[in-house]
This record gives sequence, structure tokens and C-alpha cells, in this order.
Amino acid sequence: MHYRAPGRVNIIGEHTDYNDGFVLPTTTSAYTNVTAERRDDRQVRLRSRNLNDAKSFSLDDVATSDSPTWADYARGVAVEIEAHGIALCGADITIDGNIPIGGGLSSSASFEVGIAVALLDIAGATLPDKRIAQLCQLAEIHFAGVNCGIMDQMAIAGCERGKAMLIDCRTLHTQHADIPDHARLLVVDSGVRHLLPESDYNERATECADAVSILSRNDAGVKALRDVSVEMLESSRDELGELLFRRARHIVTENQRVLDAFDALQSADLQSLGQLVSQSHASLRDDFQISCGPVDQLVEIADTCSGTLGSRQIGGGFGGCVLCLTTDEYLDAVREQIAVEYGRISGQTPWVHVVEPSDPAGPVPKE
Repeated sequence: MHYRAPGRVNIIGEHTDYNDGFVLPTTTSAYTNVTAERRDDRQVRLRSRNLNDAKSFSLDDVATSDSPTWADYARGVAVEIEAHGIALCGADITIDGNIPIGGGLSSSASFEVGIAVALLDIAGATLPDKRIAQLCQLAEIHFAGVNCGIMDQMAIAGCERGKAMLIDCRTLHTQHADIPDHARLLVVDSGVRHLLPESDYNERATECADAVSILSRNDAGVKALRDVSVEMLESSRDELGELLFRRARHIVTENQRVLDAFDALQSADLQSLGQLVSQSHASLRDDFQISCGPVDQLVEIADTCSGTLGSRQIGGGFGGCVLCLTTDEYLDAVREQIAVEYGRISGQTPWVHVVEPSDPAGPVPKE
């Protein structure tokens, strides 16, 4: 059987998910492709064409690893599904895809959700999209060592074709908004790779938790940065210190930007959406400090293109891809100018992808 899981493109809402906040992702037609054949034992054999590597594990091996490999993402998914009460069977699985690894399009969550839908299907089992997303999130936290939020897995498992999904990461309530037909989202790869467990991603999560710990002393209703207003932040600035204040300010202001962006999408106001996207990058760069030189250069190039409405870094940070919002009229010119100018700086032509919001993860429809 053949399955595929799309990549995730987050229009706006970065690092808000693990702070119980709001995010606005969509999917795109870059995929993790999974071929799975049922086995009669408890062995799962994996072959990655992209990595030119093969691994195997037993479904009975539930121990976590201090040095996780790519196969531990799959093993974690299997363990979490069985812990949820569903008996799986062994499988021979081949994986390939065209999502840049470490590029900010959530290749890891796409891999996890693709493995989940394949293992469930060949075992004759089903789960709701949200439950699949939650189990895959647990797999990444427990078996890959990444303290991630729920956004990536939720979008990949359940976002509707042609739409963006507003996710309330506390309640998991979702709403969809059409992406206007004339809007175009470009994703450009900076070429700078990140490996989240080795980056400062987990450190940022810890800093956010530290800020909550301080803020909750003054207001017991503060359970996450989702519960904090700009006014509360300003009044606690001295207690927080400048570093935690800036980290928290990004999350608090980003949550509002997400809600404003959803409204802009619903009214097809691309000018306002673009401004919010650019404000998001400034906040990520200056307050959350997860950008880097090449990414900032790429954003600057995108912003100088006639027809660009806004651009920002996407993904966990410390490298990866940049999102550029434009329209049909300017798409080709913007794409060419970015490729030429960033290629001149980086020494190689960047990977440029036009987002086509796709179906969620599942079996590949037969021709």
C-alpha cells in the first residue's frame, strides 16, 4: 500500500504551539511517501531512499534512546499507538520524499504522520486525525527528544485542501479559512540546515516555561504564555529580566498576529496579512533570536522584490526556509529575482517551492 503525508507550511504563529497559543498553518504538495507491506511478525523494517539507509526494530522494543536516529521517530510512533491500545503488526516500509530535511517544512512530523497512517491502515485500525497528531507529537517528544508543540502533526493529519487551519493549541479546536485563489506562497530554502535536538529549540521552550513561572506568581490564572497580555508583561519586566521579557513578548504578540492573520485571510486582505508576516519575522529575529545571517539576507532579498507583500522565517529556526507572500501577477518575477540574488550570495541556486495546499495525510488515491 502507498501513503503520503504533506509538508507543513506555517503561514504565521511560530513557537506559539507549545505555549498553548494559536497557529495558522497549511499543507503543501511536497510529500513524505511511504510504501508499507504487512508482515506476520513484530518486526518493522525501514528503508529510507533519501538517506540511503536501512534500520529495523521490534514493536516490543519500547525503550527510548539517548542518541536517537531517524528510525526512532518511526519506532516512537509505533510505541505510542500501541500504548494507546491498538495492536500493530510488523511491516516492511520504504520511505522517500521531497521535503527538505531541516528546512522548516516539518519533514519530521510529515514522516511521523505518514508512518502512523501506514501502520494503522495495514493493521486494519483507524484513529481520528487529532488523536494521530497527539500520538505523533508524543513520539517526537519521547523518542526524538524534541519538546515540540502539536501544530505540525495537526496540520499534516487534518488540514483541508486549499485552506489554512487556525489551531487553538490548548483546546485543539480548529477553524479553516480559504487561501485566496490569487495569493501565492513561496518557500525558499536558505540552505542552512538545523537539527532541532542539537539547536536552541528546547532552550527556548525552557525559557518560556521560566517566564510563566515568574508571571504566575502575580496571577494564578497564568498557566502558559497564552494567558498573558502585553500589559501584564510590561508590568513584570523587571522581574522577568530582559531575556525572558523578550522571549515572552514574542509569544504574546505572535498570538495576536495569528488571530489578526486569520481575520485577514477570511476577508482576503493580503496587504494586512503580508504586514503581519513581516512583523512576525522581526519578532523572531529580535525578541526570540532564532534567525541567522543567511535567513535574514534571504528575507531582505524577498522584501525588495516588487510584488512581495511580506516574508519571514518559518519552522523551528536557526536555518531552514523563508516564506514569501505574493500574488499571481508577481509570482514568476519574485521567484526569479530571489533565486538569482540569493544564489549570488550563497553560491548555489536555492530550492524554491510554490505552495499548493494539499490533502492531509492518507493513502495515495488510485489513478
